[in-house]
Amino acid sequence: MRWLAKFIYFKILGWKVVGNINLSKNSIKKAVIIAAPHTSWHDFYIGVLLRKVLNIKTNFIGKKELFVGPLGWYLRAIGGAPIDRHTKENKVDKIAGLFNNNDEFRMTLAPEGTRKKVEKWRTGFYYIAKKANVPIIMITLDFKNKQNKISEPFYPTQDKDADFKFMYKFYKGVVGKIPMYS
Repeated sequence: MRWLAKFIYFKILGWKVVGNINLSKNSIKKAVIIAAPHTSWHDFYIGVLLRKVLNIKTNFIGKKELFVGPLGWYLRAIGGAPIDRHTKENKVDKIAGLFNNNDEFRMTLAPEGTRKKVEKWRTGFYYIAKKANVPIIMITLDFKNKQNKISEPFYPTQDKDADFKFMYKFYKGVVGKIPMYS
C-alpha cells in the first residue's frame, strides 16, 4: 500500500516533502506532532498519505462524534482515538499518560483545535509534550506550495512565550486549503 500512497501523494496530487524527511529513520519514537494550518477536511487525507509516504506510525485524536459506524471503525483502525471534548477530565494528563504506556507513540494534533480561523493556538499539545517529556515535531499543510515541511524535533523550554514564537515562525507564510491564515 505504500507504493499506492506515494503514487497518489507525489504523482496524482503533486505534493512534496521537505525538511526532516528522515523522520521515520531517526530515533524519535515518541513525539507530539503538530500539523497546521488546519483549515479543511482535506488536511486529513494529506496527513494519512504523508505518514504512509514516510513509513511512520502516528496516532491522533478526534471528537467522539466522528467515531461512530463504519467511519469510526476506520478511524480507529488507522490509529485514531475518540475524545469527549465536553467532559471535565484532565485531557493533558490522560494523553500524556499514553506516552508512558507505549514504547513507540507519536500523537498528531492540530494546534488550532478546529478548522475555523483562530487568533492563537490552543496550548494542550504543548503541555502534553512537556508532561510526557517528548519533543514537538512541526509539519506544515501548505496547499499553496503543495508541500509538507517537517521540522527537526523541538523540545519545549521553560519559556512558553518564546517557544510559541519559535513555532509560529515555522508556519509563517504557509497557506492552508482555505487560505484564511495568510
